[in-house]
Amino acid sequence: MTTASCATADAATQAAARPARPARRPLLLLLGAVLVITVVFAIGHGAYRIPPQAVLAILLDALPGIAFPVDAQQSTVLASIRAPRVMLAVLTGAGLAVAGALMQGLFRNPLADPALIGVSAGAALAAACVIVLGGVLLPTTLMAGGWLAAFVLPVAAFAGSLVVTVLVYRIGMAHGVLSLPMTLLAGIAINALVGACIGLLLFIASDEQLRTLTFWNLGSLASGNWVALAVAGPLVLAVVLAALALAKPLNALSLGESRAAHLGVDVVRTKRTAILLTALATGVLVSLTGVIGFIGLVAPHLIRLVSGPDHRIVIPGAALLGATLVVLADAAARTLVTPAELPIGILTAGLGAPFFLFLLLHRKRKGAW
Repeated sequence: MTTASCATADAATQAAARPARPARRPLLLLLGAVLVITVVFAIGHGAYRIPPQAVLAILLDALPGIAFPVDAQQSTVLASIRAPRVMLAVLTGAGLAVAGALMQGLFRNPLADPALIGVSAGAALAAACVIVLGGVLLPTTLMAGGWLAAFVLPVAAFAGSLVVTVLVYRIGMAHGVLSLPMTLLAGIAINALVGACIGLLLFIASDEQLRTLTFWNLGSLASGNWVALAVAGPLVLAVVLAALALAKPLNALSLGESRAAHLGVDVVRTKRTAILLTALATGVLVSLTGVIGFIGLVAPHLIRLVSGPDHRIVIPGAALLGATLVVLADAAARTLVTPAELPIGILTAGLGAPFFLFLLLHRKRKGAW
């Protein structure tokens, strides 16, 4: 390595080691405020509209020691239907965006995404196998209902996402170096294979199973309830916190694996942790919402465009922006074709696919290919 390149790497390393610049902290505060406003809007938005002032009154009335005059019907709709669904949207957006940020940091490429490399598809295939073949392959006690049955689908989806993540990573490794084109090609092949397997399951599924499988292909937050939040909430929160702990190692990894190892980063452990966290977040969320694509691509990349590549800003910023995007997409899905509901996966794909094409053309113009 030349003296100039060493000096550049040292400067980048020192910049990554310094605390986040105060000028960037207002970005996170702004994103947090936008998310709160979006949540209040989405909770009141729908076929049965609740004014923002009524939403705030109901939320404040729920706090101990505070009493506000509230409408009983509005309070019931908010507590039983809107609030758990919007909170699931927040978890979904934050979890998928953080998973995308981890993938982009691990692969050192802003085009990496859990859906593009097949992780979401692997989780959906495992969940589809449980739906269609669970009565044959799994013990009756696991499928008969009860608290244990609630964990079968998330565990299966997590296992499916983990297997696909490890498989794509192994295929992409060549002579100890991760080949990004090979990784993306492997993801494309696995997505095609998973699509064929899910198509076979659709062919043999019953009418009831067919309706459930359609949910996985299109994505929806209709399953949002307090039980689902109790299962997914702690897991997604743990993923976000653990991802924040990986920010500095990912910053060092952006300089190259050998350079990161020289700086004292346990490269193997960082890779394994990032893979595990991505699989956990994707698996749990896909088991509840189905496949919702492109959030993991769009949210972290937009944060990078504004704040730069520092993962101490990218990871929390992506979580806040991803949550905001999914909350807005779900609000639109609930109201655009009232009284029916538009699958949220259609809206996120309609947003993400043009953005992905824009990134491809932008990198092509810069000569990055």
